Amino acid sequence: MKFSTLALAAVAQVASAHYFFDTNIVGGVQQPAFKYVRQSSRAVKYNPIKFSSNPAADIRDGSTVDGPDIVCNQGAFASAGKTEVLTVNAGEEVRLKLAVGAKFQHPGPGLVYMSKAPGSVKSYDGSGDWFKIYEEGVCDGGDFTSTAWCDYDRDWIAAKIPKDTPNGEYLVRMEHIGVHRSHVNQPEHYVSCLQVKVQSGGNGTPGPMVKFPGAYKATDPYANFSIYNGRKAFPMPGPAVWAGGANGGASSPQATTAAKEVATAPASKPTTLATVPVAAKPTAQAGCAALYGQCGGQGFSGAKCCASGACKAVNQWYSQCLN
Repeated sequence: MKFSTLALAAVAQVASAHYFFDTNIVGGVQQPAFKYVRQSSRAVKYNPIKFSSNPAADIRDGSTVDGPDIVCNQGAFASAGKTEVLTVNAGEEVRLKLAVGAKFQHPGPGLVYMSKAPGSVKSYDGSGDWFKIYEEGVCDGGDFTSTAWCDYDRDWIAAKIPKDTPNGEYLVRMEHIGVHRSHVNQPEHYVSCLQVKVQSGGNGTPGPMVKFPGAYKATDPYANFSIYNGRKAFPMPGPAVWAGGANGGASSPQATTAAKEVATAPASKPTTLATVPVAAKPTAQAGCAALYGQCGGQGFSGAKCCASGACKAVNQWYSQCLN
């Protein structure tokens, strides 16, 4: 019996629990592979990226977190010119999907960054400033080594372009970090970049800004974090999330706030989300939590209304604004 190269790659990928992004979803429709997503040149595309300080035998294809491959993956800039640019309105969602039927089977956070190109994104290598627009960590009281993580057993990462994002062409960098070996200082980074043109945007000042490489260090807490021997707060890597506004340092807690809050809760079975009555009608008023922001929970003293969605209880420690 003969097997296609793609089929063999899928089998190998499932066996190793590694993965890579090859496409994006627009209006519920999956786009052709690598139409808008830069393709890496790696022979084994689903290999992770690790720190150069890790054992040489564990570094795949010479790609390191403290090297240029952490920007959009190895050789991805070479495909920039032949990769199309997706036009999106500020406030709309961008969504990347894993290739060959893979799903996230490593515990760890999902993150989304953006970097504005000085001109055409097709000629931009990503060496400029980056800001984070989304992050997600732990979402419920499930198994801290697997199912408790928001993106576990899922095949996509998505985020909304903040409405205040200035118009222009950008790289949108999607990343998943497997932290199952962070306890031995070996987090696994999986990254890809989408080329977009933002229109109908605003006059916000994105930030805080970071560079890739440089945003992550082997000495960072997330890179030395153990998911074993009990639940604990997860130290999210990178800068704070920018949710819009004129203040470059502005951020709002999104799904990862759940990681920091829920992670302190004792492990328990996932619970069905229950809608929590809120005192104010969900509007875009200042003071209401953003979508995916925290809106309640034991000991929580912040806003208990949602600018978007409804406030739903995850458990007694954490309630979140969800659609």
